[in-house]
Amino acid sequence: MKIVVIGAGYAGTIAANRLARKCKDAEVSVINPRAEFVERVRLHQQIAGTGSATTPLIEMLRKNVDIQLGSVDKIGDGALRLDDGTSIRFDYLIVAVGSTVSPLPGTVAVGTYEAAVVAGASLSDLPAGKTVTVIGGGPTGIETAAEIAESRPDVHVRIVGQTIGATLSPAAQRRVCEDLGRMNVQIVQDVVDEVRTMETPLGGTVVLRSREELHSDLTLWAVVADVPELVASSGLAVDASGRAVVDEYLRSVTDERIFVVGDCAAVPDARFACATATPQGAHAAGSIIRIAKGHKIRKFSMGYTGQALSLGRRNGLLQACRRDDTPRRLFVTGIPGAVSKEGVNRYAKYGSRTANYVWLPGRKRPARPPRQLG
Repeated sequence: MKIVVIGAGYAGTIAANRLARKCKDAEVSVINPRAEFVERVRLHQQIAGTGSATTPLIEMLRKNVDIQLGSVDKIGDGALRLDDGTSIRFDYLIVAVGSTVSPLPGTVAVGTYEAAVVAGASLSDLPAGKTVTVIGGGPTGIETAAEIAESRPDVHVRIVGQTIGATLSPAAQRRVCEDLGRMNVQIVQDVVDEVRTMETPLGGTVVLRSREELHSDLTLWAVVADVPELVASSGLAVDASGRAVVDEYLRSVTDERIFVVGDCAAVPDARFACATATPQGAHAAGSIIRIAKGHKIRKFSMGYTGQALSLGRRNGLLQACRRDDTPRRLFVTGIPGAVSKEGVNRYAKYGSRTANYVWLPGRKRPARPPRQLG
C-alpha cells in the first residue's frame, strides 16, 4: 500500500510517523517544499531573532518515511503531480498543506516561514527610533508585537486590530492590553483599509477606516486567514473560503481515498492552531491503519482545553476554555503563563515527532427527541 502525505507541519508529520510505526508493510512518503519542520508557534521568535522555528525533517520523521522535497501542483485520480512534472501514485493520500497569508501591498507577512525570514531581515536592518506596525489583533499579531517590543526596545511598536485578543475572555483581553502597554506597545483598535507605500525601502503608511494616517517604517501583516489553492485547483469540493469539504471521518467528500487535515480542512468549529491540526493528522493516520487491518473507521472528535499566548520570553497567558473553544473566566499570566505556553509548544512538537499525542474528545451532542408515532 502506498500512502502519501502532502505537507510536513504538525498534522502531516504526526500522520506520517503514526503510519510508519503501525503500517509496517506500507510505503509512506512525505512531500514538503523544504527540508525542515517549521514550528509556526515560534515564528514570532524567528522574526525577532530570539529563537529558531525550524528543525531538520530527518530529526522529526521516522527512518522508514521517504522524504521528497517539492511542491504538489495537482491531485488527480490516484496520483499527484509535482512542480517538476514528476507523477506519484497513491492508494491513500493525506493533504496537510496548512494555511497561508495574503498581505496587503506595502506590508511584510509574518504567518509563514519564508515570510518570517523576510520580516526578520527587515527588522534587523531597521535603525533605532523607527516605528514597527503589526496589523492583526489575533494571537499571531499579539505575539509578534510583544516579541519585537521586548527584543528591540529601541524601536516604537504598535499593534492594529479591530479587537485585540478577540478569542479571549474580556478579562484576559484587558490583561493582554495592559501587558502590551507596559511593554510600550501602542494599541490601535481599528480596521485597516489600506497601506500606502512610501518612497523608502521599508514600510508604508497605514490608513485606518477613520482615514487617520499612522506613519510606519516597517509594517507587518499578521492576519493568517487563507489556504493554498491546491485542493480547489485539483477539483476537490471546497467551501467558500477554499477549504476542503470533508466528512465526519476527515475524508474529502469528492474522493474517500483522500483525507484532508489541519487549516486547509473545513472542519466545523475548528480554528487555525497546532492544537487542531495535530489531532486531525493523528486521526487520519489512525483511520488508514484501521482500513489496512480491515476494521471500521471512527468519526473524528476533539474538544479544546485552552489557548496559550507568549508575551515576550518571561510573560505569557494561558486561557482556559470549554470544549467548544468558548473561553472560561480562568486564565493564568506572568511567568506561569510563559512556562505553560512553552510547555504547549514543546508538547506539540513532541507529539508530531513521536506520534504520541492525546486529546480531549468533543462535547457530545444532545440526544434527538423521540419521534412521535401515529
